[in-house]
Amino acid sequence: MKILGIESSCDETACSVVEDGKTVLSNIVASQIDEHRLYGGVVPEIASRRHAENIGWVTREALEKANCTLDDIDAVAVTYAPGLIGALLVGVSYAKGLALGAKKPLVPVHHIAGHIAANYLSHADLKPPYLCLVVSGGHSHIVEVLDYTKYRLVGRTRDDAAGECFDKVARTLGYEYPGGKFIDAAAKQGDPKAFDLPHPKVQGSEYDFSFSGLKTAVINLVHNASQKGEKIVPENMAASFQRTISDILSQKLMLAAENLGYKTIAVAGGVSANSGVRDKITAECEKRGYKLFLPELKYCGDNGAMIACQGYFDFLAGKRADMSLNAVATLSLENL
Repeated sequence: MKILGIESSCDETACSVVEDGKTVLSNIVASQIDEHRLYGGVVPEIASRRHAENIGWVTREALEKANCTLDDIDAVAVTYAPGLIGALLVGVSYAKGLALGAKKPLVPVHHIAGHIAANYLSHADLKPPYLCLVVSGGHSHIVEVLDYTKYRLVGRTRDDAAGECFDKVARTLGYEYPGGKFIDAAAKQGDPKAFDLPHPKVQGSEYDFSFSGLKTAVINLVHNASQKGEKIVPENMAASFQRTISDILSQKLMLAAENLGYKTIAVAGGVSANSGVRDKITAECEKRGYKLFLPELKYCGDNGAMIACQGYFDFLAGKRADMSLNAVATLSLENL
């Protein structure tokens, strides 16, 4: 069974053909990073316009690379929530047109479910139930994956997402957008114990995250030093920040795993590409004898393959959409 997956929730226009939920036949991604870097972050209006310009050729190339036509496709899967509403609308509208014109089933896919499913592309032996940490520019969740299409939200961020925190700290330190890779590179050259940064907690919610205070602490340290004419070594701050956020993520994840009885752990989302986060969680899982699954780096960021993969499982579960399908900016995994 071949599923065509379309992703346009933020600033990557992506399309992929995946066979039987496991075999990636093509995975085309048109990134807008260079343009948004000029503004220090994603500009929603620009993102929407570029999606409209790119989605046609990206889809054609995905089909060509997979050596198939729309006639060979069994269903069209598309990200419909959550994300930037204008960006989502481009993908949803295009997918609806493809499905209607080719007389193919239309499968609506939740973006976070797609990130979780990226692990199935890298690990054929991963099967629910398991506990998954989803960390990206817009999301930070601890999720019980009860089945391929059934989830329970265990913890979430109450303010900034981990990826957003990386970007804002990077900007403060003078690095370009997107900040995650620059923080990662700088951290390898710095002292991770140079600064003692806070570990914010959410009272009464042991699995929830709060990154706003951590971000503010870094900004205040850098600005205060500047006002006094002092210099902070950016590599040291990057290393200290990355160590702190890796500790926070791993501590919450390990606590949830222990309390809920999970020994199979997965990580997903753009921040799962960060070497500090990967190393810390790997070490903590090895210490406890947990089995850890990490997506290949090419499947950490937004891509069409993860949507096609999740679309396959959603299709098997009987999920379909008609031409009334609309984009939704915010939608919990538990409301599917």
